[in-house]
Amino acid sequence: MKIGGIFRNDVCVVPHVWSAVSAWERTRGLLGRPTLQQGQGMLIGQCRLVHTIGMRYPLDLVFLDSRGRIKKLQRNVLPGRMAGCLSAHQTLELATGSLAGMALQTGDTLIWREVAA
Repeated sequence: MKIGGIFRNDVCVVPHVWSAVSAWERTRGLLGRPTLQQGQGMLIGQCRLVHTIGMRYPLDLVFLDSRGRIKKLQRNVLPGRMAGCLSAHQTLELATGSLAGMALQTGDTLIWREVAA
C-alpha cells in the first residue's frame, strides 16, 4: 500500500495517508488495524460507500469526487454503521475528531501526494 499525504492549496492537512487502490486493499480498509491517530488516514479509491461493521472505533469521513472536490463530510461515524455519497469517487477515512480542526468544507479540493521512497 502506498503512503502519502493529503494537501489542500499546497498545504498538507493529513501527513500520513495510506492509499488503498487494489481490490484487496479497498475491501480490507481499516479492518483489523490499530485505531487511527490524528494526522493519519486512509484514502480508498473507487469508493462511495463505507461501513464500520467490525470496527472498534469511530471515523470521520470525507467523500471526494474524481477531481478531489469534497462532496460530503461526515463526523464521528460509530462502529456498526454505514455512510456514503452517491456522487463520490473516493473516500478519506480519518480519526474521529480530525475534521474539527481542519476547517474543510464542501467544494474544497484535496489532493493525495505519494511520499518519495
